[in-house]
Amino acid sequence: MIISDGGKVLVFPVDGSHWLNMKIILEALHSRGHEITVFRSSTSWYVSEFSPLYTSITIAQDQPQNIESQDVMTSFLDRSMEIRRHEGTLWAFFEFYRNLFELFGENQKDVAKIVVSIFENKTLLRQLNETGYDLFLTDPAFPAGVLLAHYLHLPLVFNVRWIFSGEGHFAIAPSPLSYIPAVFSHFSDKMHFFQRVHNFIFHGMLVYMHYFVSDPPYQAICDKYFGNNVNTLSLMQAADLWLMRVDFTFELPRPTMPNVIYIGGFQGEPSKSLPSDLEDFVQSSGEHGVIVMTLGTLLSDLGPEVSETFASAFAKLPQKVVWRHVGKRPITLGNNTMLVEWLPQNDLLGHAKTKIFITHGGTNGVYQAIYHGVPVLGIPLIFDQHDNIIRLKSRGAAEIADVTTITVDSLTSALQNILDPNKPYKQNMIKLSQLHHDKPMKPIDSAVFWIEYVMRHRGAAHLRSESYKMDWFAYHCLDVMVFCVAVVLLFILMLWVSFRSCISTFVGQRKSNFA
Repeated sequence: MIISDGGKVLVFPVDGSHWLNMKIILEALHSRGHEITVFRSSTSWYVSEFSPLYTSITIAQDQPQNIESQDVMTSFLDRSMEIRRHEGTLWAFFEFYRNLFELFGENQKDVAKIVVSIFENKTLLRQLNETGYDLFLTDPAFPAGVLLAHYLHLPLVFNVRWIFSGEGHFAIAPSPLSYIPAVFSHFSDKMHFFQRVHNFIFHGMLVYMHYFVSDPPYQAICDKYFGNNVNTLSLMQAADLWLMRVDFTFELPRPTMPNVIYIGGFQGEPSKSLPSDLEDFVQSSGEHGVIVMTLGTLLSDLGPEVSETFASAFAKLPQKVVWRHVGKRPITLGNNTMLVEWLPQNDLLGHAKTKIFITHGGTNGVYQAIYHGVPVLGIPLIFDQHDNIIRLKSRGAAEIADVTTITVDSLTSALQNILDPNKPYKQNMIKLSQLHHDKPMKPIDSAVFWIEYVMRHRGAAHLRSESYKMDWFAYHCLDVMVFCVAVVLLFILMLWVSFRSCISTFVGQRKSNFA
């Protein structure tokens, strides 16, 4: 089947920053003439009910999911920062995971309720089946879309980096823990022995999260609607295509699979002109240039004490600073700093005057910095952000500042270090940017091509490994090893029995001769 005048795409996104990058793909698909339908909850923060890009299906929800709640996420951040102040202790290790498991455990239950409400709505299911969709596109960080795609028997494509139990590669590709860091380990691919021990433990905590925190609400749905032999992870592994939101400019080298397509940096685009007031401020920086700071939308207010630290450090610099700031205006704010409630991040990063990007380390912002060749000072807060900055630091294009211990002097020193023309931060980031751009096809064009590829061929099973259907002991050849060891032991036993028999016969003959 050739998709010539557009196909029908059913989309189940994840809200928040994940929706921002999903929307970019939907814009590209819409421009190609595809008809798009998007699921959203009635409490959705980002996903609008009405849009020129798509038709929405709104699922009633009593209250927002906790990751969509400003209060819940602020409380989670405050608790995370308190735990980090005791980093390195056994207490901090277990409290970190307890805090994480509570957040994700409750959110998985909320998402599972949405899935059940869809499955119990027979009218909606009939309409979905009658519409004749060509493809299901979802973000599997919360796998509601995975279950619904299986129910509707539609080809499945992921816009993915994270799944509900960690980083996506770990579900489908060989992932040796000797050089592939687990999420939250804060390691690069160069680990000494004790780091590898820690890496193994960090991975073990994510395995625990899968089986005892994230998966149970979804497994209950599988048991009820699909039967006892179906599980969420195997449905995920059966997806036709994984559009992975990284590339190997940023990601550490690792084994991969044929149905993993790397689209890292599809968020990047040439910068546009700035609003006149912002352009005037940027131009007023002269030869010193501009520092851009934003810590994202959800967790941008770190409290007055930390804000005063940043304001004081900025006031010491000759550079101008554009700071997306929410909360009380810092008392120590200098004349060189502009506070804004929103900033055109991509356009500022692409401006010739921009010297440093201060970021929490979200994937979208990191890739925009790579796209435009702007070195980074990372202020990681939660989730994968520290690991993201570690990847940039391992390439010599970033530094990390711990928000729980940061001082005016340490922040000023870190910024001056990155600004120092004798230091290689800028050159290293420009090199990363050159590598990122040196591709035969733009990442967003690659994403659209492969989505249409799956639509044309009603799936891409020939690219998918069937290893997920194997038992774990067969996958690791443990049964073969046991068999080989048993054969060797049997052979040794036979030799031993034969040897003992020969010795016994020889001794018997000797005794009879003497008799």
